[in-house]
Amino acid sequence: MRFKRNGSYTLNRKSKTKPNGKKPPAEEKKQYLEPEFTKVRVVDFDLKELVVLPREIDLNEWLASNTTTFFNLINLQYSTISEFCTGEICQAMTACNTIYYWYDEKGKKTKCTAPQYVDFVMSLCQKLVTDEEIFPTKYGKEFPNSFESLVKKICRYLFHVLAHLYWAHFKETVALELQGHLNTLYAHFIVFVREFNLVDPKETCIMDDLSEILCTPAPLPALTPAPSATAPSPSSQNHVTER
Repeated sequence: MRFKRNGSYTLNRKSKTKPNGKKPPAEEKKQYLEPEFTKVRVVDFDLKELVVLPREIDLNEWLASNTTTFFNLINLQYSTISEFCTGEICQAMTACNTIYYWYDEKGKKTKCTAPQYVDFVMSLCQKLVTDEEIFPTKYGKEFPNSFESLVKKICRYLFHVLAHLYWAHFKETVALELQGHLNTLYAHFIVFVREFNLVDPKETCIMDDLSEILCTPAPLPALTPAPSATAPSPSSQNHVTER
């Protein structure tokens, strides 16, 4: 069974501003951890059930379909605040007290602004998910031996984008009333990569406080106990008037 996987990339802006090499600011209060924001979601079911591999689906097909979907959704989520993520404001790709550097195909390490980094990430992901030799969509076409490692690379980069959204642009996300979408997307993504061990926990640990809150299923509401059989309601009792 094949899934139809369509990728779309609309972010083409690149900033010419060079990073100035400054260290990221000291960790401040994380607005995204406040209960008034973490409780906002767009779904209320257990995401674990959504990511489990269906019996009739090939593992690589499942990974390909979900990875492509996450790429599109995270790219879309970033596009909502892209006008606020500029080379002047985000002079480095940061999340918490971590700076992410870009490594090119030759392994050269480059420090770049956040919009440049996201541009590199989305361009690479777009190139991979639309390559029929890597993400085949035709029946009978085999996945390459390197497929899982490439999926892991994509997921690691997409996590960096999500982490930056929370760390640097959560206020704008709230102003646009999109925190529920971001929370649900983040939780879905984390549950998925954990299910299939796609991102090293050492990579995601900087956001463990948020993951613990968002990925824990909400408790079921308490059920109202049924009326006791030995205590019938007044309406069910026979009333007799003595004359």
